[in-house]
Amino acid sequence: SGKTISAASSRDKDIDTAKANKTEAAKLVGKAVAEKALKAGIETIAFDRGGYLYHGRIKSLAEGAREAGLKF
Repeated sequence: SGKTISAASSRDKDIDTAKANKTEAAKLVGKAVAEKALKAGIETIAFDRGGYLYHGRIKSLAEGAREAGLKF
């Protein structure tokens, strides 16, 4: 229905990005959003890149979410 169920940011207190570069931080954010979604009972999602190419930070975020158990 197009509603936001869970969200995560690299600025969240539970995500430690002090020793991570931007790509590694994106992977941590992907894992965090996947964990929140799974807690909310969401297992399958649609990933909207927002017009960005699928590489770099976008790819890392998606890979982090997949590793944590989300299905695209």
